Formats: sequence, C-alpha cells, structure tokens
Amino acid sequence: MNPDQAPQSDRPIQRGDAGTAATGRWVEIDFDCLPLRSVTRTDVPVDASPKYEQFVLKVKAALEKHGSHNAYYLTGKCRFHLTNDPLRGMVSYTVEGVVLTDDSDQKTVASDLNITLGDETCPWLNERIVDFFAESVRQAVMVEFDRYILAGDLEKTRQRIAQIQAEAEAKGGFIGMYL
Repeated sequence: MNPDQAPQSDRPIQRGDAGTAATGRWVEIDFDCLPLRSVTRTDVPVDASPKYEQFVLKVKAALEKHGSHNAYYLTGKCRFHLTNDPLRGMVSYTVEGVVLTDDSDQKTVASDLNITLGDETCPWLNERIVDFFAESVRQAVMVEFDRYILAGDLEKTRQRIAQIQAEAEAKGGFIGMYL
C-alpha cells in the first residue's frame, strides 16, 4: 500500500451511532412557564387540592421575593443522557422556581431554582456528580429559556394571557370552573 493513499474499504465508515443519524440532543428539558406578571390573585381557593395549594403558595413566595417584572415561574424536568442506552446512563432532575430576564425580556440573566434528583440509571453516580449535574441543570435551563424566548413562545404566552384576561374582564371576572 502506498503510504500517501488513504486505506480503501467497501464498507462505509461506521460511527458509534448504531446506524442512526446523530440528533444533537444532549440534554432534554421540558417546562411549563407562568409569567409572574400574569398572576392577579395569590389566595388559595377553598376547594384547592393540597398539591395545588402548595403550588399557589410557592408562586406567592416567588412573587414576594422576585416581584412580577421579567420573572417567570417554571416547573419541569431536565434529563441528561450519558450513554446511548436509556437503561444505562440517564440522569433526570425536577426543576421548579424562577428565571429572571433582562429589561427587554430577551435574555435570561438569573435563576432561583429548586433542583432535585429524580430518576437515574447510573449506578456510578456519587454525591459530587449529583451536585455537578444540579448546577449543570441550572445552566441548561437558562440556555433553554433563551431558546424559548427566541422561538417566540414567550410572546405567544403573553398574547394568550392577555386574551384570557380580556375575556375574564368582559365576563365580569368569571372565565369558567377551575381556571
């Protein structure tokens, strides 16, 4: 073989992707977003479930701590896939708390999140790794919220809330049961 030539093969080069295209999904983040400026009442309904009561109290505490301007309450999950097998190497965290944006609502500037380890399929985890990933979740959520803003989802949420508030005002404050 000539040293100036690359080796030839009839087989295509195989990458470590088991024959599938790489998706670029290193982290999966799902969250629900409540703009705190949309919260008009913080009293707990008399017939609220214990879970909903806790949620209302957490939102009220977030409002007291951060105010409503450029503050968004998130609840969600963040999953890291450390191997290509979901049965080995997946770490999932639950996320709940506030992200804050700049004055123009275009960039996430801070977060105050409660991050807890959820499911995992990593027998090699230890406390230091869990703590490292918890901070990684914080950073990943801020990046994903910026992507949420860029995709226009924040503006869609604002428009939907404005429409609901207008409908509520037109109907004397009543928009339906459990809403």
